[in-house]
Amino acid sequence: MNVLLLGSGGREHALAWKLSASPLLTRLYASPGNPGIGRVAELVKLDISDHSTIAAFCQQNKIDLVVVGPEAPLVAGIADDLRAWGIRVFGPSKAAARLEGSKGFTKDLCAKFNIPTAAYGRFSDLASAKAYVEKMGAPIVIKADGLAAGKGVTVAMTVDEALAALDACFDGSFGAAGAEVVVEEFLTGEEASFFCLCDGATALPFGTAQDHKRVGDGDTGPNTGGMGAYSPAPVMTPQMTERTMREIIEPTMRGMANIGAPFAGILFAGLMITDQGPKLIEYNTRFGDPECQVLMMRLKDDLLVLLNAAVDGQLAHMSARWSDEAALTVVMAARGYPGTPEKGSVIRGLEQAEGEGVEIFHAGTTINGGALVANGGRVLNVTALGATVGEAQKRAYAALDRIDWPQGFCRRDIGWRAVEREKAGV
Repeated sequence: MNVLLLGSGGREHALAWKLSASPLLTRLYASPGNPGIGRVAELVKLDISDHSTIAAFCQQNKIDLVVVGPEAPLVAGIADDLRAWGIRVFGPSKAAARLEGSKGFTKDLCAKFNIPTAAYGRFSDLASAKAYVEKMGAPIVIKADGLAAGKGVTVAMTVDEALAALDACFDGSFGAAGAEVVVEEFLTGEEASFFCLCDGATALPFGTAQDHKRVGDGDTGPNTGGMGAYSPAPVMTPQMTERTMREIIEPTMRGMANIGAPFAGILFAGLMITDQGPKLIEYNTRFGDPECQVLMMRLKDDLLVLLNAAVDGQLAHMSARWSDEAALTVVMAARGYPGTPEKGSVIRGLEQAEGEGVEIFHAGTTINGGALVANGGRVLNVTALGATVGEAQKRAYAALDRIDWPQGFCRRDIGWRAVEREKAGV
């Protein structure tokens, strides 16, 4: 099979790495890719927002499957446009991608189909939103309705903080994404990421993870796209997984089919495990980043076979096998992130850092003058396997410490909850 992978981050490097191991694969192309992806795929320069150009490339190069990494092209309808050209695509339709593209759409779907989630209000004007916040009090959660690259959510611990977040949304800080807001009840519990491969009718559980959103150790500082992750998530016991499937995933699949937008692709449920059980925080309609990196390290089966089954509506006949080992990834970010990252600093020592059970996925790198340099906020994902989360953590940080990049930084406590559980024998 000839496969085209769209995207350029750590998630896409992990997908390319896993796809490249498939015996089914003939050629793997990636656009735009990055230097890490270029080690396992042929990089091509295509405008991902120009769907007809993508389609023409697929026809000229006899592409059998397009795998869409990031959310923006899905929300823009790339899967529909390519399918109209007769090209097979792994990824949801524009109508189904509204599960990520509009938080308000998802909340309304939950209300209609009795899916457990936080109480909420939807607002398109500032005055009504502020009145709701003042009525409900704090803590409370403010979310820009649309895509905001992981930055449109404020967990406000005071009413003043919530009102400032509303001002930011309606002042245009998040562009069109903030033209409407969702204001949500603050949930307490432990967060988890739960993934399912979907073919429109069947949802196949596809791994669990936990990530660390805040930039600083001890979960402090501003939210980011994710500073690290580990898999599996200890809180997602077999019983909790069964409840999540029954109470959240299966009603969502039925609901989406009911409204004429069956979901096919990867469904990523951000969950809060509360005293009452699992509640949906949000849906994403693509692999998480950096959760994808730890999932791909643990997946024992051929990813290309599974993606083909999802595209062909055959998941009812499939299963996914996972390594008993834990995986943990640490994000190395450029100084200045999550604000304005410093670009252009040289990175050395990756060859010394990689080894058995350790993979370094490139997230924001480029080549300049023959040297590998930082070219984004999140730059590298140092990822390791281990018998326990604690062992994977030790191995990941040992590898990271062999990388020569003074302008990079990371959290030093990725996986701390799971490591504490292990030490306590829970």
